[in-house]
Amino acid sequence: MSSRLPPDRSDVLTEAEHPSGRDLGTASIPEAIEWIAEDHHRVVEAILAAAPRLEGLVEAVTEALGTGGRLVYVGAGTSGRLGVLDASECPPTFNSSPDAVLGLIAGGDVALRRSSEGCEDDPAGAHPELDRCSVRPGDVVLGIAAGGTTPYVLGAIEESARRGATTGLLCCAPRTSPPGCDHLVVLETGPELLAGSTRLKAGSVTKLALNIITTVAFARLGKVRRGLMIDLRATNEKLHDRAIRILLTLFPDRSREEAAREL
Repeated sequence: MSSRLPPDRSDVLTEAEHPSGRDLGTASIPEAIEWIAEDHHRVVEAILAAAPRLEGLVEAVTEALGTGGRLVYVGAGTSGRLGVLDASECPPTFNSSPDAVLGLIAGGDVALRRSSEGCEDDPAGAHPELDRCSVRPGDVVLGIAAGGTTPYVLGAIEESARRGATTGLLCCAPRTSPPGCDHLVVLETGPELLAGSTRLKAGSVTKLALNIITTVAFARLGKVRRGLMIDLRATNEKLHDRAIRILLTLFPDRSREEAAREL
């Protein structure tokens, strides 16, 4: 921890105390479960409220992926982990190239399992990773920061814009668009029941938004038919069986054996 006095972030909505005044420290287990579940009603409301801005971002991502560009998530802490998670799930679901959707997290891969939040304070911290990935025009770089103030993320957005990439910021607290940002998407879920713990509903709404971005983009690129993942990568028995069943759903005149041979 630095001895320097940190910036005052008391005005950031995700840092505020919950208006309900509910005390998780003295709540019974049933009460705590009910409160946290009830508070998550804000997640879907926030997505629907932000739908027009989310639509513009999805269109940009679809265009990038369809023309050889990439989607690059940049985040720290929970936000960074969620970006890496969504990126890692695209190849098996959509048979996309592992380089099509990338997740960068402050502190590197070790931060996926061990807290490295101190790395998020450097606005140039992501620059070496942007170099390694050769971020360029045609890419979309999406910063993810629940409070919208993370220097690592904001610095990556500004640098990516300088390199000619399309940029965006996904956050859960109201703010103006930062320098270099083309698409600002605010998913306003309000204060957390555990003040500042954005792994709660801010994390949930972020996960849902990232799911929406990649699922809709790849669906528009022909990877989905009738709600079925028709280009999945069948790398184990469960997925091999699913691929067979998808063929049988779309071509019911085949036998299971014929479908397996065709695969």
